[in-house]
Amino acid sequence: MKNNEQVEIVTYNPKYKKDFKDLNIEWISNYFVVEPNDVKALDHAEDYIINKGGEIFAAVLNEEVLGVCALIKSEGKDYDYELAKMAVSPIAQGKGVGLLLAESAIKWAKEKGASKIYLESNTKLKPAIKLYEKLGFKEVTGLSSAYDRVDIQMILMLNS
Repeated sequence: MKNNEQVEIVTYNPKYKKDFKDLNIEWISNYFVVEPNDVKALDHAEDYIINKGGEIFAAVLNEEVLGVCALIKSEGKDYDYELAKMAVSPIAQGKGVGLLLAESAIKWAKEKGASKIYLESNTKLKPAIKLYEKLGFKEVTGLSSAYDRVDIQMILMLNS
């Protein structure tokens, strides 16, 4: 990735479905164990994310997907969307791809009228936690998680 090359953030395209799954499986299995809920969401992204009012974002450079993330529409009242399934290719880590993805997702949620974005993570993912804090996410407690690896939950309040 050269400095003058432009990474483009695009919304869901079925041609990036395999990248969405592969990048997520790669990072999850690198740090944790892939759980049944991961497989369900990654194998059926359209059903679990797109068809329920969410979106999937891909960071693309020269037709190569360098990173992905999803906004999952909430069915509850605690938040509007969950920022989830963020994964950046090892070749692009530390180059601002995660920030571009997160900023695009936040902008998209604001345009949909969202007031709160929630996320779950793990404190051993220090660069990710720093990124979320930089974006304005604050730690919260009390919400249940479907994942064993989650040890921190955060919310971003959006100014509509």
